Amino acid sequence: MVSHDEFEQANARAEKRKRQEPSAVFARYDKRIHRLVIGLSSGIEVAFPPHSAEGLERAKPADLDLIEISPSGLGLHFPKLDADLYLPALLEGFLGSRQWMAAKLGKHGGSVKSAAKTVAAQKNGRLGGRPRKPAIAGS
Repeated sequence: MVSHDEFEQANARAEKRKRQEPSAVFARYDKRIHRLVIGLSSGIEVAFPPHSAEGLERAKPADLDLIEISPSGLGLHFPKLDADLYLPALLEGFLGSRQWMAAKLGKHGGSVKSAAKTVAAQKNGRLGGRPRKPAIAGS
């Protein structure tokens, strides 16, 4: 059970965080520009294509016409998708968690072709290519 003091301390931390970080004051999907638009308490508006955000990759415009803002202003909920975005993580990780963004960037980086990658692959091939994986006993 949480004590009264712990509850008050948690509320104080939440208030401090609210003052230090921007919170959402409105959120809407703009069909004209195909962007999710979030208005922040700092006066800044952030707009991005929904498919760029974790959890909204396959969202259709009709899925985005209802967006709920949490009482703290730090969360966005999309009831039709049962998806949630946490605003600090969204802003910090550029539209997704660090792990999700790293995976997206890694996938993109691995598919990039360049002269340097071609030369490195050719050099590796002359050395015998990738080392063989050790055989597992019993397979």
